[in-house]
Amino acid sequence: MSLRDSAIVAYAETKVMKKSDRDVWVLMGEILEQLLDKSGFESKEIDGLVMSGLTGTGGASMFWAQSTCDMLGLEVGFCEQVHTGGCSAVGAVARAAAAIDAGMCEVAVCMFADTHVREHNGRNDRNYRRDWTDPYGVLGPPGAFGLLQRAYDAKYGVDLKALGKLAITQRNHAIMNENACEELRVPITMDDYINSRMIADPIRLLDCVMLADGAAGLIVTSKKRAKEKGLNKCVIPIGYAERTNFLGGDNLVDVTRSGHEIAGKKALAAAGWNIKDVRSFHPYDDFLIALVIQFEAFGFCKPGEGMKFVRDTDLSYNGTLPMNTGGGQISAGQAACSSHNLIEAVRQLMGEAGKRQVKDTTNALVTGIGWINYGRNWGSSAAMALVPNQ
Repeated sequence: MSLRDSAIVAYAETKVMKKSDRDVWVLMGEILEQLLDKSGFESKEIDGLVMSGLTGTGGASMFWAQSTCDMLGLEVGFCEQVHTGGCSAVGAVARAAAAIDAGMCEVAVCMFADTHVREHNGRNDRNYRRDWTDPYGVLGPPGAFGLLQRAYDAKYGVDLKALGKLAITQRNHAIMNENACEELRVPITMDDYINSRMIADPIRLLDCVMLADGAAGLIVTSKKRAKEKGLNKCVIPIGYAERTNFLGGDNLVDVTRSGHEIAGKKALAAAGWNIKDVRSFHPYDDFLIALVIQFEAFGFCKPGEGMKFVRDTDLSYNGTLPMNTGGGQISAGQAACSSHNLIEAVRQLMGEAGKRQVKDTTNALVTGIGWINYGRNWGSSAAMALVPNQ
């Protein structure tokens, strides 16, 4: 067996909310119920649970995954919590597939639920950010990505209209996505982007994600079990790779480079793809400059040509390279442990995206970005190649 012998047979998602009107456990219950209804599995058949560790609600609990089993009434043989930040959603699928491959479980739920606006229980103990970045005044992701965008601008130059195009394209997708955060489902113009309030110079308000509440989930099982269950409509992960602490041993690092250079090549090689084979792209998007850097790292264009690539490419859902067709996190809201782009890719490959459905469902590429370290780009980079069941 291998990664590609596994199958994603069901997905579920709540609407993204500016602030949840339900407790996180209620949201998880709704997701589990949707997954069981869609797949036909009974809860007693679920023997694996893999959760994202990127949660403000459960962040203070080292027993988050175990206590979730209790609250959902699940008895499992494999229980895991993935701690690779914004890579955790695709990382959860990879780990579920690995556990199935190793015989540790047969049917795994990947659960992504967070109500970090309604209830944030973030760790207050010693942590890297408090020790190494807050004392220098970075004070969170906007400051870190502000430094990163400054570095990119100094080396290659930043085109605000290219970044604005990314913001507008994703916002147009969010308007078509009924599950996107309602407060974000309003059109924006180039002037809106350029004149949006400065958060951490040069990062503007419309460069950033907005924290929001919500939940999502997937069921992963073996292709053999899916076939036995009559679940022919499924999505197959055929390539995955991640890289943590890229160039971590070097004293001076070019922050315009990222671990996606390695993870991307590895995932594409496992899938047997050239970058030109990618039919829709669902990159992690906490900040717009991260999208440009990923275009370059994956080889859609050469280093320094990301702004031109954005200007010259139709990234809309019916364009030449559909990108973040659900609105991305920036326009749908950063919720559900940053699983939005993964869920959207699965939805697209199952042909269930409604009026924003892409024309070519041959494949999709999803990425993750996890954690912000000191004097680097970001801590973890991940990529997952997906195809519909053949």
